[in-house]
Amino acid sequence: MKKRAGILMPVASLPSPWGIGDFGKYSYQFVDFLAECGVRVWQILPLNPLSYGNSPYQPYSSMAGDELYIDLEDLKRQGLLGDLPARPLCRSEQIDYGEARRFKGEKLREAFACFEPDEAYEEFIRMDWVYPYAVFLTFKKHNGMICWTGWPKAQRDWPSGSGFDESVWAEDIAYEMFVQYTFYRQWMALKEYANGKGIELMGDIPFYVGLDSQDVWTHREDFLLGADGAPAFIAGVPPDYFSATGQRWGNPIYNWDNMEKKGFVFWKKRISYTACLFDIVRIDHFRAFDTYWKIPASCPTAMEGQWVEAPGYALFDQLYEEYPDLNIVAEDLGEMRPEVYVLRDHYGLPGMDVIQFNFEPEEGDTHEGERLVSYTGTHDNETVLQWFQAKPKKEQELCRAFLRKEGIDTRHIAHAFVTYTMRRPTELAVVPVSDLLGLGEDGRINTPGTIGAPNWMWRLADFKRLRSQRLFLRNVIAQSGRDL
Repeated sequence: MKKRAGILMPVASLPSPWGIGDFGKYSYQFVDFLAECGVRVWQILPLNPLSYGNSPYQPYSSMAGDELYIDLEDLKRQGLLGDLPARPLCRSEQIDYGEARRFKGEKLREAFACFEPDEAYEEFIRMDWVYPYAVFLTFKKHNGMICWTGWPKAQRDWPSGSGFDESVWAEDIAYEMFVQYTFYRQWMALKEYANGKGIELMGDIPFYVGLDSQDVWTHREDFLLGADGAPAFIAGVPPDYFSATGQRWGNPIYNWDNMEKKGFVFWKKRISYTACLFDIVRIDHFRAFDTYWKIPASCPTAMEGQWVEAPGYALFDQLYEEYPDLNIVAEDLGEMRPEVYVLRDHYGLPGMDVIQFNFEPEEGDTHEGERLVSYTGTHDNETVLQWFQAKPKKEQELCRAFLRKEGIDTRHIAHAFVTYTMRRPTELAVVPVSDLLGLGEDGRINTPGTIGAPNWMWRLADFKRLRSQRLFLRNVIAQSGRDL
């Protein structure tokens, strides 16, 4: 079995002079760093248009990309922009979504004014999701960005043929298609560069889509909605490791009966397009293909609800029949019934092994198997240093003793857990950049069940500290036999 090493790093968290990481020079420098260290997989978070709370798991579309990630320097090289500010727009070590969106929006409008459609653009906009998304976002902007359920009826019902003439905003619609084309072109160029360096890109697809999305607006029949478009039931999970009252996500529940009658077209298009953008696709909340937590929309928490079976086998049978080369990783964390693993293993999908969840030094390692992806932690976890420091002193010493017995130096505890994770017998071991850097609470990406700052705001100001870890990372990958 070929074992590989991966790094988890959101694009948004890369350095950038414009307040948020993007597809510019720093993303290429990051790829170079990974290649130099022997890393073979770069895992990122969803790149779809950010919505509520700037969460990448509540996007306006499961197909479109967020304009925030567009590289302005590339547009300047294309002759679509003039000079950019000589000084950084934002020096903060946290992402400034508002300022970055304002600035990039202005520059993208300037670039659009100079853009001349070509054959590649015309081919791109023929994809069946592009024009509807451009109309959706145009309508949103002309309605003060409120949810589509509050729009005038003719706009709300445009997907079903209400007769509203969207051509009155033709220029705005064309602008949105230009933005999507630019995003797609730049991303595919970065992917080609990474692949050329021997690095695969792992994307992340949320199981659910947001109510305030083009997905629900144009496919209402595929969701359990009331006559007014509001969800009758919403998604989440019952009380678990992350939250005593469960997680009430608010996403509408799928109308699986209708989806199955239509041959799961919605899911086929969603996964197949995502697979074009990435080499590996991690599906978040995989367990919902087996059973999902169905919460009445009237309930204020996720404590009330019921588990309902989903047609996972029927979906994946059709999916793999049509797209046999899909490379999927199943996020199978949390309390699972055995049937979830049976479903996962039936299709030979790797699951996830998070050290923070199964590390029990007094008992030894009880989590076995090679068909897994090991992590020190995910974007939802505390950093490994933060997690370790929160443990009682006695448990800390037990952890250190276990690691030392494995021949691991524990003077730098974050590096010790990175080393342990890389030595796991799994196909792939992935380490978040914050754990590689040995960061504490200041390096945490998200705390489930909470909204707003500092969630999704962590970023690197520069690569200085990351480059100082090159020798350690290169050595630990080589010593663990992970495809240097």
